[in-house]
Amino acid sequence: MRFHPRGIVSLTLDMNISRRSFLTKSAMLAMISSLPTPLRGLGAGFQPNNFTPIRRGVGIYESRGGTIGWLVRPEALVVVDSQYPESAITCREGLREKSGRSLDFLINTHHHGDHTAGNAVLGADATHILAHANVPTLQKRAAERNNTLDAQKYADVTFEEVWEESVGDENIRLSYFGPGHTSGDSIIHFQEADVVHMGDLVFNHSHAFIDLASGADTRNWIALLERAYKEFSDDTIFIFGHGNPTYGILGTREDLLATADYFTALRQTVSDGIRDGKTSDEIAEGGLDGFDSFKVNGSGTGIANNLKTVYEEVTRTVE
Repeated sequence: MRFHPRGIVSLTLDMNISRRSFLTKSAMLAMISSLPTPLRGLGAGFQPNNFTPIRRGVGIYESRGGTIGWLVRPEALVVVDSQYPESAITCREGLREKSGRSLDFLINTHHHGDHTAGNAVLGADATHILAHANVPTLQKRAAERNNTLDAQKYADVTFEEVWEESVGDENIRLSYFGPGHTSGDSIIHFQEADVVHMGDLVFNHSHAFIDLASGADTRNWIALLERAYKEFSDDTIFIFGHGNPTYGILGTREDLLATADYFTALRQTVSDGIRDGKTSDEIAEGGLDGFDSFKVNGSGTGIANNLKTVYEEVTRTVE
C-alpha cells in the first residue's frame, strides 16, 4: 500500500510547542490586562446575550453558535456572522439601540449553520451579504442535506482572494488563504481598529471541527495560520468562532500558532501511528501529548475524534 505524498507529512515537534504555549499564555495575560473591564471576564462564566466592545467601534455578541462580530460607527454598521434566527433577533434589537442605521454589510466567515442561519434576520435590511465565492454553494449543499433550503439567505457579493472597502471611517479587508476549516473561510480585518475575526479557523484552545466534506485541509490550515501570524501584529486583537471556556473567544496572534501546533501534532501523531501499523481507533485511543489545554472540560473525546478525522483525511489519498 502506497500513500500519496500529500497524505503523510514528516513533521518535527520539539520544544517550540511548549515555548509557544508559554508565550501564548503570557501574551494573552498582557492583552487582557490592557482591555476594558467587560472583556476581562470572557471565558468561564461569560454571560450570553451580551454586547461587548473591544475597541474603536468593534465588538462581539455571544449567544448561541459562532461568535458574532460587529462594527458600529457614526457612518457604518457591519456584522460578521449571524448565528441562529432567535439569537439574530436579539442581536438586531441590540444593534438598533446602538445605531439608527441599517446594515451596510453582513459578512459570513463561512457557510455553517451556526454562522449563517440568522442571515434572513440580520441580512433582511443589509445592503449586501458578503462571503467567499465557495460559501453559497456549500451553504446550499448543507441546506439540501438538512432540508432547510427555504430558511436560507445567501451572500450576494462574493470574492476569490481579497475584498476590501471603506465603510465610514473604517477599512474592512476580507482575505481567503485557501482551505482550512472548510474551503470557504474568510479572515476579516477591521484595519483601523486592528481587530481580526478568524471565524472557525480558530477554536481557541479546543478541539476543532474538521469538515472534510466541505473541503477542509489540515495541512493548509497550518500554513494559513502561520501566514496570518506574519500578516498581523502583537497589537492585533483576534475574535475566534469558538473557544475553550477557560480561554474564551478573544486572543492574540500567538493563539494562531497554538492552533497551528495542534494541527501539526495531530498530523504527526497520525503519521507515526500509520507508520507503526496502528488503526484509526488505536491512534485515537493514544490521544495527543502536550495539549491538555485543548481538552474541553477535561475531556479528550474531541481530540480523539480529530485524530480519527485526520486519519481519514490522510488515508483517503491511498492509491
